[in-house]
Amino acid sequence: MLRRIIRIDEERCNGCGLCAEACHEGAIGMRDGKAKLLREDYCDGLGDCLPACPVGAISFEEREAAAYDEAAVQAARRQPANAQKGACGAEEGEGPAHAGGCPGARARELRRGAPVCAGTAEEDTGSALGQWPVQLKLVPVRAPYFSGAHLLVAADCTAFACGDFHTRFLQGRIALIGCPKLDSIDYTQKLAAILRENDVRSLTVVRMEVPCCGGIARAAQLALAQSGKTLPLRVWTIATDGRVLDAGD
Repeated sequence: MLRRIIRIDEERCNGCGLCAEACHEGAIGMRDGKAKLLREDYCDGLGDCLPACPVGAISFEEREAAAYDEAAVQAARRQPANAQKGACGAEEGEGPAHAGGCPGARARELRRGAPVCAGTAEEDTGSALGQWPVQLKLVPVRAPYFSGAHLLVAADCTAFACGDFHTRFLQGRIALIGCPKLDSIDYTQKLAAILRENDVRSLTVVRMEVPCCGGIARAAQLALAQSGKTLPLRVWTIATDGRVLDAGD
């Protein structure tokens, strides 16, 4: 039948999973890091997923599609196996994706000082991580933990190179990490949106000394300019041997 249904632009999709979380019918799931319309007959065409997408990858189109089957949606919701498999693993025809999206991308605040190695003999120093997810490609543009936040934008190698990364840089900050060389996105636009749409108080960048890592500092600087806000910005550089070099502005 000819009806209104959602369309997902895979080129624009950043794989955050928020649309799958917003889809109460479970029509959307994640495959290969991208949102997919897994079941046309589970899509009611109302578009609860549209405002959840931070990059505008979802729109409406009118085309031939299977009719919305509310009875099938309700039946699938009563099947625990389908719900447990979730948006990360659901195959077409198996029932709806988990309404919460990919569990690994679900935004949540963490209790600071949580044990690092509970039940082990090692000294428990505690983790300073205050939220999840931390990957720039997965974090939502708007989240409660951004309110009044001191933002840390870090190259993902820095936490491995710097032995006291948690206490020196992460403590009291909200962390976003990425690799400007390996990630196939420009962080500038998303960082600018996070700064523009939230009450962020300061911005700290931690990068490695290797030249390619300069991309994460440039993205943060451009994002701050594009956001139209004036915030304290400090860039730290970590040597490959773990030394913390002088910070620059």
